[in-house]
Amino acid sequence: MVNPVHLRTLLEVIAHGSFAAAAVPLGYTASAVSQQMTALERDSGVVLFRRSARAIEPTEAAATMARHARKVLTDIDALLAASTTAAGAPGADPAQELRLGIFPSLATFALPRLLGARDWAGLGIRLRVSVGEPHQTIASLQAGNELDLALVFQVGQTGLGWPGTMDRQWLGDDDFRVVVPASWKFADGARVDAAQLANMPWIMHHPGTSDATVISRLFASLDLHPRVMAHCDDFNASLHLASTGLGAALVPALAMQQKPDGLVVLDVPEIRLARSIFALQVGSSRSPKVDVFMDRLAAELRQISIAP
Repeated sequence: MVNPVHLRTLLEVIAHGSFAAAAVPLGYTASAVSQQMTALERDSGVVLFRRSARAIEPTEAAATMARHARKVLTDIDALLAASTTAAGAPGADPAQELRLGIFPSLATFALPRLLGARDWAGLGIRLRVSVGEPHQTIASLQAGNELDLALVFQVGQTGLGWPGTMDRQWLGDDDFRVVVPASWKFADGARVDAAQLANMPWIMHHPGTSDATVISRLFASLDLHPRVMAHCDDFNASLHLASTGLGAALVPALAMQQKPDGLVVLDVPEIRLARSIFALQVGSSRSPKVDVFMDRLAAELRQISIAP
């Protein structure tokens, strides 16, 4: 039988590139990690690492095992989380509460899909959700007793930051799309030079936000001087305003899941911008309920082409 503990260690070794580096977050010695990997090789009957005096190199078998291990471990975590809610279970917590901070568009376009899954209720996790902008969510997480997990985004190298004591996991990049009214007679998906959009009416972020600053700098570098017809930080509202012909808008792919009629998406090579999505936690230890939630969220993001 393969030991699940050894599978978790395998994932850390592959992620960190060495036994010594993997030992730190696991709280083991490098020797203990090496012994676990030797035991996993023995139990599985395959060679997982090519070892030299100074380095290790994962084999294809190790990469394959790691891919399957993630699903196996997620299923185990789900089993444990659900079993603690069983009536009469010793020490059962009837509500495995996860206090989640999340930014609005992720809460609008991804979270309902996750909560709507048929087996979600059986996982035994109850979410307590706080929707807010990243700086608000980070402050709540830093307070120490308000949130267990914060989902935030960062556009370019903005001023958004967090303390070094927080553990950060990158979930993927949410690419921005240029959308324009269909009445402008562009073909959907057409490749357009930025110069063709110069002096066009636009729906822009409110000035003063980090997002607006990054976008303004990008436009200025392209000599784009949009006629601002509206300021709006609500992407759903921006999409609907654009669909009426008010102006073009720059909207992340996440919000495009509910794109209204009357819009076309343009490919503007000079306008390449994305916001990186991160999960933040205080400390590096992760509970089963957090692992289960994170794996489910990653699966939802992959469905809409947002993945590391």
